[in-house]
Amino acid sequence: MRRYNFIRPLWILAIAYLTNIFVTNICRVLGSSEETAGNIGFLSMVIAAIITFSILNKKRKKFK
Repeated sequence: MRRYNFIRPLWILAIAYLTNIFVTNICRVLGSSEETAGNIGFLSMVIAAIITFSILNKKRKKFK
């Protein structure tokens, strides 16, 4: 537990949440329904979290 980084999960959650808000708002401005915009925002949130996780893991493996 001595090498655990508390910032990494917070960073992933922050990026995922902000992506969800941003994409949902863009979809609403472009005229989609609230439910569709929420679904697209959720999908983009999951994709952003996976991409962020993989990028952070690649950086961690390089420094070992």
